[in-house]
Amino acid sequence: MVTEYLQQYWPYAVTGFVFVFTIVLSAFVILYKRNERAAIAWVGLIILSPIIGSIAYFLLGINRIKRRAVRIRPHVIEQQDNLESVQSNTNKLSSNYLPIDSSSMISDCTKGPTLLINSLTANPLTQGNSVIPLVNGDAAYPEMLEAIQQAKHSICFETYIFKYDEVGKQFVEELGCAVKRGVEVRVLIDGVGQIYSWPPIVRALNAEGIPNSRFMYSLWPWRMPYLNLRNHQKILVIDGEIGFTGGMNISAANLIDKKINQKIRDIHFKLEGPLVAHLAEAFADDWHLTTNESLLGTIWFPVLINKGNIVARGITSGPHESFERMRWIIAAAISEARKSLCIITPYFLPDETISAGLRLAALRGVEVDIILPEKNNMAFINWAAMAKIDELVNVGCRVWLGSPPFNHSKLLLVDNYWALFGSSNWDPRSLILNFEFNVECQGKDLVRQLSEIFEAELARSRSLSLNELKNRSLLIKLRDGIARMCSPYL
Repeated sequence: MVTEYLQQYWPYAVTGFVFVFTIVLSAFVILYKRNERAAIAWVGLIILSPIIGSIAYFLLGINRIKRRAVRIRPHVIEQQDNLESVQSNTNKLSSNYLPIDSSSMISDCTKGPTLLINSLTANPLTQGNSVIPLVNGDAAYPEMLEAIQQAKHSICFETYIFKYDEVGKQFVEELGCAVKRGVEVRVLIDGVGQIYSWPPIVRALNAEGIPNSRFMYSLWPWRMPYLNLRNHQKILVIDGEIGFTGGMNISAANLIDKKINQKIRDIHFKLEGPLVAHLAEAFADDWHLTTNESLLGTIWFPVLINKGNIVARGITSGPHESFERMRWIIAAAISEARKSLCIITPYFLPDETISAGLRLAALRGVEVDIILPEKNNMAFINWAAMAKIDELVNVGCRVWLGSPPFNHSKLLLVDNYWALFGSSNWDPRSLILNFEFNVECQGKDLVRQLSEIFEAELARSRSLSLNELKNRSLLIKLRDGIARMCSPYL
């Protein structure tokens, strides 16, 4: 009797449960997804395919980082909105860097995006910094390895991809030697990014006795906080005094002078001066979140002296914040441009705010040049970018397609004095979902040097015309449009 009853009514019960669950989950998405396009996309997927949509949302759509951060380290959340909290929680660093004195600032530093960025980030502007661009791994890796060799007290090393190849083995060897001579070493690799290496680089690190951990990594799916969130930062700090950051991972593919397939071009930066404290703080935060170990003392945070004439600050961003910091900063920089905007990015999926800012800049007479790779290592993102790029070209933005090898650089230059570089791409994943580290710099000499790098890339690029975009076949346009619709999931 009971069996017959269950056989008769269980399909209705399951259907009812799925219906109620779909409504509840859709309501949850509407309440907590701030981005309208993403909310519409997720609700549509959940309603059209309740099972697949629900599983995908639980794996990729829920931001559980804030709750995890509150549980492990409550002041992480407070830092985002309370500058006094930041200063009290980092008073050990108060003498390590020299916040810029408004009375001594050059005139260019008192205008433009800087005044807006002051309200968007807790780190103060610092003066007395040295910033040296290092083009490709051929220039960057020798500098980084030499710095590791010279380390006396501490090494902080954080990266998204750390491959077990020719270059990765060199870094492991030098890090291992540093451990053997008594240097405190900490290596942090992203839990998703580490899968790009086979065999896993952690085996080599463990074999050399190098303390390491994987950010947001677990073999158990229910312990993985959020599969779609990644630590995309690239930070190396030596003795708390010399820093390296930018967009470059650890991979032999970045050695352009070597005979290697699928080469990747990129720009990294060597930093000295008070700015390095911002890199060390960012690493210490991530290491504490991952391992619960606090890095304190002068071996990690020494008193820093002036090393140059660059005004700069480090900018951290991530999904644990109450707003998309890098998206706002980029929008602010675009809005303040008066003469020129020079952009290099490998992945270009700007939201409507940034896209509208670029269009308005071009309409008011700003020269807007955007360099994208002609052949992207992620074709799907390239298709999505092409779907709406005609809106920019149509109003006077100049879009250029750079010739191979693939350029992974991220660079924004505003007029002749302001630069932004680091790990952030111009896509939703990077601006909303990833943990990123970028640097705001001011200094005409540095921007002139970066402009020369930009011009060299421009010389090897071709212009993307409106006619070329219009003459794409209907199937290609449809493909690109479908890819664009999927951008909230990218």
